[in-house]
Amino acid sequence: MTDTGPSYALLPGAPDSPVLLHVPHSSRAIPADVRAGIALDDGALERELDHLTDAHTAEIAARAAEAAGVAPWRFVNGVSRLVVDPERFPDEREEMAAVGMGAVYTRTTHREALRPEGADPEPLLARYFRPYAAAMTEAVADRLAATGRAVVIDVHSYPTEPLPYELHGSGPRPPVCLGTDAFHTPPELLAAAREAFAPCGETGLDSPFGGTYVPLAYYGARREVGALMVEIRRDTYMTEPGGPAGPGLERLAACLAALVDAVSG
Repeated sequence: MTDTGPSYALLPGAPDSPVLLHVPHSSRAIPADVRAGIALDDGALERELDHLTDAHTAEIAARAAEAAGVAPWRFVNGVSRLVVDPERFPDEREEMAAVGMGAVYTRTTHREALRPEGADPEPLLARYFRPYAAAMTEAVADRLAATGRAVVIDVHSYPTEPLPYELHGSGPRPPVCLGTDAFHTPPELLAAAREAFAPCGETGLDSPFGGTYVPLAYYGARREVGALMVEIRRDTYMTEPGGPAGPGLERLAACLAALVDAVSG
């Protein structure tokens, strides 16, 4: 990724794979001109990145892709979610806008000011959000054209202790949380995920985070597009917040590879 090139990468898998591993929040990169519009000093920004970055999830997805029998495709965000969050609705449907964390964040994890009052989100939406959404839509369309279906597996992580911005932080926080959508997550996909991640301990459902990412062109319209969010509790594979990965990363990558294989056939 460069300041002038795409802010994401589509990494090819096997031509006959329907699976697209989506890694939206693994990067800490913030282009200099975007950094200039963030109100935090350097130390506070680093701490915010520690809290919000799904550290090492791109590596988990890469190792899973290497281990899978049929290599999945990967779509990886190259900039921080503090630039834009590609998984948010860009309109009034987004519940996180209530805490200043819509498609363009205005508040921090601790509900403090991230951007100046009245900052215009449109330049960031035009430069980052919409091109990303269009590229993801095209990536899903390619899998549909090649295999007749697409399975988007969102790869995320979350902190062991809830942060003040969380709207549903009082519920269970299992080692692996599976986020689902009533239309796009069929029972067989959820069952495959529960089995694949059983070696990691308990798998919960839609707590502390629910839902999953589907490009809006297909959302609620095409059942051939399956989707599931995998949220990994960070203490199972890394030092919190923002520290190095530990031995749990390999186990999680193996479990993700098992899920890829289970839904590829």
